[in-house]
This record gives sequence, structure tokens and C-alpha cells, in this order.
Amino acid sequence: MFRFHTYAILLAFPVLAMTLDAQMHAADLDAYEARTFSSSQGELPYRLLIPADYDPAKTYPLVLFLHGAGERGNDNQKQLVHVVGTFVQPAARAKYPCFVVAPQCPGGELWCNTRWNVATVVQPDDPSKAMTLTMQLLDALQKEYSIDANRLYVMGLSMGGFGTWDAVTRYPGKFAAAVPMCGGGDTKKAEVIKDKPIWNFHGSSDGAVKVQLSRDMIAAIQAAGGKPKYTEYPGVGHNCWTPATQEPELLPWLFSKSLDAGK
Repeated sequence: MFRFHTYAILLAFPVLAMTLDAQMHAADLDAYEARTFSSSQGELPYRLLIPADYDPAKTYPLVLFLHGAGERGNDNQKQLVHVVGTFVQPAARAKYPCFVVAPQCPGGELWCNTRWNVATVVQPDDPSKAMTLTMQLLDALQKEYSIDANRLYVMGLSMGGFGTWDAVTRYPGKFAAAVPMCGGGDTKKAEVIKDKPIWNFHGSSDGAVKVQLSRDMIAAIQAAGGKPKYTEYPGVGHNCWTPATQEPELLPWLFSKSLDAGK
């Protein structure tokens, strides 16, 4: 069943508004270390949040964040504009210690080689170069740090929303949950993620990416027997990620998912 929220109601709660406030202060993002990953495929700038008081004797979940088209480049900075501020709030860092990796897609490239002004998405046979590098980066981070392989999560907005659908359907055994925002996926791939925890967000008035893409993807997963979560914000345009990151249940829901628990 589709779920609808009123955006204005969310902004009325001061505790939730703190999430937006945290995202708007660049100083809070200094915890994300600037790095560059290199392989035979090329180079990929990325930012990495390491859990506070990191203890290699413990294992930690990892969140992969895929940014939108406007944040592409090589400055290793623009990909921090949206969403990732959620994870550096003191309360979130204390309650949900985790790694967050935010790679930056090079200019002119895509997380998934598909256009986003389409009515139907067809997943390419091969991953994009940026996606290939990102998967290699995840493998490298798992060798460098104590990361729980059963608790890898992927989330993204707009171009990154398409990338999130691509990643979770292309590598279903890798991610424990996915949070696509204002993106679209290939409905023919719904069967492979019917049991995957998905929380999808979109604005009903999105003028950049058709909301029908999310509706169709959710309907396809439901038809395959899955029970994805879907929140559509009435009257909200492309920027559904702001109310999405203010959802009080988003982080508890996300970090409760694990491959080995079958949840």
C-alpha cells in the first residue's frame, strides 16, 4: 500500500528540523575524510565517515550514498551537499556507529547508464564505470576496516536513486537494504529483490524524474510477492530527500536490517 505524508507537518516538529539543520552546516561534515580510490578502471574520489571511537575488534555497518547529477565532478566536496549530514549528528553517531562512504561520480558519467527522463527503465547488461569503481571501493574498504558484510546498505537520490535501484538489483546478495529516492529501476528485475528490505521515496510533483517510475517499481515488487515500503509526499517536487531524511523511523529501520537475519 502506498503511503503519503504532508511535508509541512514534518517541518513542524523541531526535533526533525534538527536533521535539516545538521545537513546545512558544512562544519559538521568535516568528519568525512577526503580520499581517492584507484584501480585499473580509473580513479574515484570519495568521502569516508569512520565510526566514532572505532574499534577494529568490533564490526560495523556501512552505508553507501550515491549523490545526484548536480554533484558530479572531481572536487570531492559536492557529494556532501545532501543526505550525508544525517549520519554526523551527535545522536546518530552515538546510537548508530557506522561507516558512510560517499563516492563522487565523475562529470559526464552515471551511476547507471540510463536516462532519467524516461517512462520506463531498462537496466544495461553491464554496470557503468562509476558503479564498477564503487563496488571495487567497497571491497577495498572491507579489507581495510572491520565492516559487517551482512549490514551493507545503499541509498541515493535522483541519479543516485537510479544507481541505488541498479546496485540492489545487480548485486542483490551484497546489500541488506536499499533506500532509493526520486529514482527509477527496471521493473523486470523486481523478482530478484522481492525479499529485499526497500524503502522508496518520491515527491508527487517531481518534475525531473517521473513519480510513476517509483510507483511502477513498487507495484512490480509487490506483484512478485515483496513488501517494500513506499512514501510519496503530496505536492513535493524533486527534493523528496529532505523530508525523507527527517523520517523518524528511517535510521532505526535501516540499521535493523541484516542479510544473516533474513530481514
